[in-house]
Amino acid sequence: MTDRARRFPVGLTIAVAISLAILVGLGSWQLKRLAWKEGLLARVAALQAAPAKPGVAAMEQMSVGADLDFARVQLECPGLASAPYVQLYSVRDGQPGARLVSACHIAGGRYRSILVDRGFVDETVSARPRVNVSDRTPITITGVLRVPEPGNFVSPPNDVAANRWYVRDVPAMAKALSADAPAPLVLMAETSSNPEWKALDPAPLPAEISNRHLEYALTWFGLAASLVGVYVAMLWRRRKT
Repeated sequence: MTDRARRFPVGLTIAVAISLAILVGLGSWQLKRLAWKEGLLARVAALQAAPAKPGVAAMEQMSVGADLDFARVQLECPGLASAPYVQLYSVRDGQPGARLVSACHIAGGRYRSILVDRGFVDETVSARPRVNVSDRTPITITGVLRVPEPGNFVSPPNDVAANRWYVRDVPAMAKALSADAPAPLVLMAETSSNPEWKALDPAPLPAEISNRHLEYALTWFGLAASLVGVYVAMLWRRRKT
């Protein structure tokens, strides 16, 4: 056995230890994400099955900091069927299109409006609901309150002039729609504001919310185990050399 073979590989051992700590840490983080996702899915299932809350009461709860993400509510919105809208780029079932977002104006309270995602329109459909700001016909909407997802570094900038939006920027959208004091959450409609226009598809939630965290955790732990196995085999071979 040579001196080089006998020498303990300190540098390699440190590198392996650091890599192992990272892999185990990633696996543990995925297990925490798994617990969070299972709790979220249970909450979503319960809220989807629950009767809708009165919208005005939900707005009051929201104003004092209540967590109403995924809560089902019912709200009366004057003139929503012919309200102005902004178009948010979206993909549904692999098909690109736009979601029409309008403001529902509410009398009294801290929040005097809330943005309503009226639904998805396929990009092959060029028609849109007519806009008539003088129409105040009340429309009752049942939907799911959602915290708007922030954009990321790959999100294109919103083009307000062209009415092309890529991020749910509530203050900017509310300003474009002349909506005062908007609520921080968005109401994703389950029922249609324009039932006679079938091209508008209310789509509050994806059919399935992905939950692959256990798979990811097992992958990271498997890589950690493989790393340990390779390291031990290398030490054994050096010892036998």
